Amino acid sequence: MPHPYVLLSAAVSLDGYLDDTGPERLLLSSPADFDRVDEVRASVDAILVGAGTLRADNPRLLVNSPERRAARVADGRPEYPLKVTVSGSGDLDPAANFWHTGGEKVLYTTDQGAERAHALGIAADVVPLGTELDWRRLLEHLHDRRGVRRLMVEGGGRIHTQLISQGLADELQLVLAPLFVGDPDAPRLFGPGSYQGGRLRLVETRPVGDVVLTRYEPTAPGAGALPSAADHHWLALACELAERCPPSRTAFSVGAVVVAADGTELARGFSREGDEPVVHAEEAALAKTDPMDPRLAGATVYSSLEPCARRASRPAPCARLILDAGVRRVVTAWREPDTFVADADGSAVLAEGGATVVVLPEYEERAKAPNGHLLDR
Repeated sequence: MPHPYVLLSAAVSLDGYLDDTGPERLLLSSPADFDRVDEVRASVDAILVGAGTLRADNPRLLVNSPERRAARVADGRPEYPLKVTVSGSGDLDPAANFWHTGGEKVLYTTDQGAERAHALGIAADVVPLGTELDWRRLLEHLHDRRGVRRLMVEGGGRIHTQLISQGLADELQLVLAPLFVGDPDAPRLFGPGSYQGGRLRLVETRPVGDVVLTRYEPTAPGAGALPSAADHHWLALACELAERCPPSRTAFSVGAVVVAADGTELARGFSREGDEPVVHAEEAALAKTDPMDPRLAGATVYSSLEPCARRASRPAPCARLILDAGVRRVVTAWREPDTFVADADGSAVLAEGGATVVVLPEYEERAKAPNGHLLDR
């Protein structure tokens, strides 16, 4: 199911701490960076913090700039983003600033936590998620029931760790402050976890006052049927490649990317690439890989359209080429219609060959865009 774009935001000391152990909150950001954070808050639909942050910092989580709030209203959005917190126990202070400032609030909790929150009189929409907290269900609820498309997560470290390790964070905005903490009892940004392998992609780095902002995106594909945030990034690239295809009245425009389990891009291609008038996207991409590359066995193929099950222009369809290459995971945006082949079902061919097929329907319209002239006929 679709979920919001999840942006993790944090500031840390040079030695990786979120705070010290003193009675007052350690201010790691500069005045210029506080203004940048305010700008990011104004751009999102919701802001999330954990129960630990509520208890430790008693934050208000507001957009402070009147001009930015006015711009939100002018765009038809609420003056303040939705404020979200997560607590398994539901044991939160009903007098905290979080509940009594800004606009709407929602508390995600367990069934037992919901009973406690109601008994305490928490001034929020209380949403129980069952016997345990489930981040995927939480994000789907925010997307489907609350209309959240961009979610900013401001902590704490435990929540950042969970979202990163479960492959649910689309972006990390990390500010590095020019100071040291050095206290082993102070909280760190990330704790132990089953993190995905590979290197994150550096998107941006720039000074903001006396701190440095770095922005990263994950690259490692998901595992099995569970999509990761990186799956969304790679499938978006496949859709972008589809837009580069030479136009055709007799074949779809498709883009494809082959990505190793550690997030390394192995190859990319698109329909009718180069001097090959009948080449398919997956075929073009796989032709650029080394068939002896051991990474193919753990790789994912991203294709804007479901790989074909039958074709007249080549001996083997793309679904078979993928299986023959040893790839056993495919992520696609759009199931092949019957425009050229009746009862096309490349996913069934892949599944029979032992591959997992993940469909992300939120990219379907983007995948269809370069093929509108074929779909309207």
